[in-house]
Amino acid sequence: MKVARFSHDGAIDFGILDEDEQELVVLKSDPLFAGLDTTGERVPLAAAKLLAPVIPRSKVVAVGRNYRAHAAEFGNDVPAEPMLFFKPNTSVIGPGDTIVRPRGSEQVDFEGELAVVVGAVARHVRASDAHAVIFGYTVGNDVSARDWQRSDGQWARAKGFDTSCPLGPFIETDLDVSTSRVRSSVNGELKQDAPFTDMVHDVAKVIEYASAVFTLLPGDVILTGTPAGVGPIVAGDRVDIEIDGIGILSNPVA
Repeated sequence: MKVARFSHDGAIDFGILDEDEQELVVLKSDPLFAGLDTTGERVPLAAAKLLAPVIPRSKVVAVGRNYRAHAAEFGNDVPAEPMLFFKPNTSVIGPGDTIVRPRGSEQVDFEGELAVVVGAVARHVRASDAHAVIFGYTVGNDVSARDWQRSDGQWARAKGFDTSCPLGPFIETDLDVSTSRVRSSVNGELKQDAPFTDMVHDVAKVIEYASAVFTLLPGDVILTGTPAGVGPIVAGDRVDIEIDGIGILSNPVA
């Protein structure tokens, strides 16, 4: 099912997209913490403003250089183990929200990615059990100030600035990652197109590796890396990132 977080008539609610994808069935509360009980109310999708489907209470964990072709396009080796870094929850924005290029950066790039939403407290999770701690999947964009990334030597500023983590439009709770893929376009021009089977370290491996280091909490988001084809975005651009089975995350740039 597809789960949304949305605003309507001055309130913020959670809902399940109905089978016709025309209405949102309103949930009683945040499904990550209160389950999927509904109120009986329905809101037309066209009347709702979709928001980031989750705002992590704790952290966004991201994986660098997790596709061989992406590592190669920057002249980097593929890490033997997942390369982890963090983005703060203040970097998260939703569908239709504006990516604001930070002052002082001369090159800001898009990076389309599969985002995993953690659904349970996870510590020392084996790869074979990783499915049990996944609530669902959404679309992510690891927006990066590339010049800061090169100059700083670490990635906190380059990848953690406000608006650098668009997420949405829905959380799909039942995605077949083995048959799905990510496509990224800028102003309608296709830039990225790759299956998730091209990941060096798959979702289960990343969860096993990350949860051995720090506890993952419900609502945490894991960005699983981007394929080749990333590139700069400037004011006036629109970035569309699509994942089969989830939908399109679209954001303007200013």
